[in-house]
Amino acid sequence: MQSYTIGQAARLLGVSPDTARRWADAGRVATHRDENGRRLIDGRDLAAFSVEVAQSADRGDEEEPYTSTRNAFPGIITGIKLGDIAAQVEIQAGPHRLVSLLTREAVEELGLEVGMRATARVKSTSVHIDRV
Repeated sequence: MQSYTIGQAARLLGVSPDTARRWADAGRVATHRDENGRRLIDGRDLAAFSVEVAQSADRGDEEEPYTSTRNAFPGIITGIKLGDIAAQVEIQAGPHRLVSLLTREAVEELGLEVGMRATARVKSTSVHIDRV
């Protein structure tokens, strides 16, 4: 399972590294240390936490929303539903939840898993998923 540094987690959550560090210090998201002493967050834990943060966000604040350039939304995969032929992939990109319908074969070829970083690219009404 992929793990993320505090800085990587902050970028995926759309917050500053200091905010992500404070959340970890407060026990809002579990961390562990690697062999070099860096604090890491497991991908599945970060995926669940990103959904929690997005759902509890105060939509009335005056902060600028999480945005991206050229309609690319880097985030973390929070859900995958596989059918016989089709699949649904859900990404939490800061406060944005994006859902893409694609083939099961595409999900398997990309090796997509919950907790993995991915970028949703939006063009018109289509959302394309890039493995990062």
